[in-house]
Amino acid sequence: MSQDSPEQQPESGPQQGYGYGQPPTPPPGYQQPGYGYAAPQQRPPHVPGQYGPRPGSDDTTMAMLAHLLGLLVSWIGPLIIYLMKKDESPYVRDQSAEALNFQITMFIGYIVAFVLSFVLIGIILFPVIWIVSLIFHIQAALAANRGQNYRYPISIRMIS
Repeated sequence: MSQDSPEQQPESGPQQGYGYGQPPTPPPGYQQPGYGYAAPQQRPPHVPGQYGPRPGSDDTTMAMLAHLLGLLVSWIGPLIIYLMKKDESPYVRDQSAEALNFQITMFIGYIVAFVLSFVLIGIILFPVIWIVSLIFHIQAALAANRGQNYRYPISIRMIS
């Protein structure tokens, strides 16, 4: 009986998990993130007005850019971002569509002000429309940068 069968070998204490095909089990206290073990994932609490967890920094940057480009190039900037990102990010799609709707509304306002400028009322409307547009664009860009949904109070919703 020179060979010990597995049933006759003495136990050497608790199994540490070093068997064939098993990863080694570290001693207690070393099962923290950074030692090869991931922390359990917890879902963030739901915040009304947001798409689940906060959008990534690329999404918030593109949404903010959609709002700010409206100041520089009117409805063309939000339209380009809408067409580029509509299938990739629901947050960017929503915010660029909102910026596009607002820019189309402001464009209609500028046309009405141009027509009314022949009666001299439109000359007063041009700076009023521009100041209102500037204030709402800054508010929208700040909200998009925080990852929040922004709805313009004065907007015809044509694109959804």
